[in-house]
Amino acid sequence: MLPAKSFTRRSFGRLATIMAAGAALPLYDEPALAQLSKIRNMPPDAVKINANENPLGPCPEAADAVHNIIKNGGRYMFELTDELTQTMAAMEGVPEECVNIYAGSSAPLHQTVLAFCSKDRPFVTADPGYEAGGRAAGFIGASVVNVPLKKGTWDHDVKAMLAAAPNAGLFYICNPNNPTGTLTGRTDIEYLIANKPTGSVVMIDEAYIHFSKNAVRCNDLVAAGKDVVVLRTFSKLYGMAGLRAGAALARPDLLDKVRIFTAGAMPVTAMAGATASLKVKNLVAERSKFLADIREDVFSWLTARKVEFIPSESNCFMMNVLRPGTAFFADMAKEKVYIGRSWPVWPNWVRVTVGTKEEMAKFKDAFAKYYNA
Repeated sequence: MLPAKSFTRRSFGRLATIMAAGAALPLYDEPALAQLSKIRNMPPDAVKINANENPLGPCPEAADAVHNIIKNGGRYMFELTDELTQTMAAMEGVPEECVNIYAGSSAPLHQTVLAFCSKDRPFVTADPGYEAGGRAAGFIGASVVNVPLKKGTWDHDVKAMLAAAPNAGLFYICNPNNPTGTLTGRTDIEYLIANKPTGSVVMIDEAYIHFSKNAVRCNDLVAAGKDVVVLRTFSKLYGMAGLRAGAALARPDLLDKVRIFTAGAMPVTAMAGATASLKVKNLVAERSKFLADIREDVFSWLTARKVEFIPSESNCFMMNVLRPGTAFFADMAKEKVYIGRSWPVWPNWVRVTVGTKEEMAKFKDAFAKYYNA
């Protein structure tokens, strides 16, 4: 627990508000936005390419570690979290005190918003982008400033983000971006950090970083002491979405401001599986190539049919179905193929997760039936 001096009147007031609200917003558990991917009564033989999950699941080493630790599930086993912290710090090249472990990366995303945004310090994000941070900002009465991605390249327009909210509390960069899978260059990220308002923080959500050949990780900015919070998750490439493991990397003083909204021990199964995953050589390279090969095959197929899509370096992509995405989703579901959602700013575009070769073959069959239907 943090010493009493870590609580300011402002932070204590916000914490009290959140505690009083109870379950109004699931800040500590599965994010509100994840529920948009929840589908009731999905057939057991459905093609589930709607939630950016990894169809490969945990690697064998992680599955074994989870199986072996389950008999100790009656203990908190904080040492497992310590081991994951140490392993991740060594791999990321940052001090251990710059790593805080969470059950997924949604909790630190929400809690960083709570720590640095307020009614007079907005949350700034891309449009389209991952909306969970905006939901957290709205919960505490902070303004949400949506800035369109650059047209054509679909990366974050950091200069427009700075101009749109000169008093921002938190700038959110998802890189690669969800839902477009596009990259924001390191030069732009450094420009944003160098020109942001005093006291604000740049959050760099690298949930999909392992899928990209060209994205430059920003863990070194943490080591350099910059005003950044970098998010990591085991939900995507590592295939542990249901097990819940993630981390925030930042300066200790920034992590302290986030920790006051945090409580509880980490799930021992996730801690064991995450640590085991990090220790598997070539896992990232092999899995990223596996999914990239399938993704590029789908892109070639779409290109041959003159379907507009955004080239992605992630495990998801956006495509234009030329009619409301909700209607297209419903048609695809008739074939037991469940794709992702649309964003209000792009109502005729839908997000699709990259599944296995067999799953994407079923996607192609259903798509050919309903595109331009």
